Amino acid sequence: MRKLLFESLVRPPLTEHPPLASDAAVDELARAVNGAARKRLGRSLSVRAVDAGSCNGCELEMHALNNVFYDIERFGIRFVASPRHADVLLVTGPVTKNMREALLRTWDATPNPKWLVALGDCARNGGCFAGSYAVVGGVSEVLPVDLHIPGCPPPPVEILKGLLALLEGVNATRRG
Repeated sequence: MRKLLFESLVRPPLTEHPPLASDAAVDELARAVNGAARKRLGRSLSVRAVDAGSCNGCELEMHALNNVFYDIERFGIRFVASPRHADVLLVTGPVTKNMREALLRTWDATPNPKWLVALGDCARNGGCFAGSYAVVGGVSEVLPVDLHIPGCPPPPVEILKGLLALLEGVNATRRG
């Protein structure tokens, strides 16, 4: 134990380099999402994240949007703790049998009008978990999905692009 402690004092920390996306590109994309939200909703966009049984890869990328590099809250896009305050449900992972009822209740608790976004390949069709005895399938097996953001996991910039496409979509009518 002492050896590990001394080695950790001498060895530099293992960190990753920041993403390659330029600050200006991320800023422009986040401003576009906020502008589209204000145009369609008259206010900023509120997102409720729902983990329906994922491996947590999509959550890591989704929550990276709140870190110091992306910091999307400065543009008015915010994650909320309650579905009662949300405009968008961002669902990750395949829907497990244990989460099916919870997802339906979360959808029912979200005020009208609302959107449902399936984030990642597992949310689309169950991904590598498809066919498991514990999995119902993709999110569309339980609720109608407005937008699917592909990837395993999709990077934060792609999530922002997806939200922008949802807000600016010609056929993106809000359901109630």
